[in-house]
Amino acid sequence: MFTTKIALIVREDLAVWQKLNVTAFLASGIAVSAPDAIGESYEDAAGRRYARMLGQPVLIFAADRAQLQAAHRGALERDLTVAAYVAAMFATGHDAANRAVFREADPADMDLVGLAVRGDRKAVDKVVKGLALHR
Repeated sequence: MFTTKIALIVREDLAVWQKLNVTAFLASGIAVSAPDAIGESYEDAAGRRYARMLGQPVLIFAADRAQLQAAHRGALERDLTVAAYVAAMFATGHDAANRAVFREADPADMDLVGLAVRGDRKAVDKVVKGLALHR
């Protein structure tokens, strides 16, 4: 049993490519922020090594904008590790531009399209309470 939990929350009204893009970016944010969550390298039967990945399950939830904002507030209040993706980031073409549009976002009314949280499993459960797993 893991003492921590990783949850990704993705806005349900996005195009499929956007959902996949947001999910990939958010997972990378958690991986970089929590090196202790990374498992060992993989190796196939021929002995070829593959990259390490998160070593625990990642649950992906669906939400609307208001639910994402509520989860964001809850995650910050509980001091969880948070990665966030705002809608304006879809219009940028590189990392520096992503950070620039993110910096312009009003923290009290972010146009969140995705959120990743990691921390104590009970705290994460409170943040995602009422959300359904993404289908």
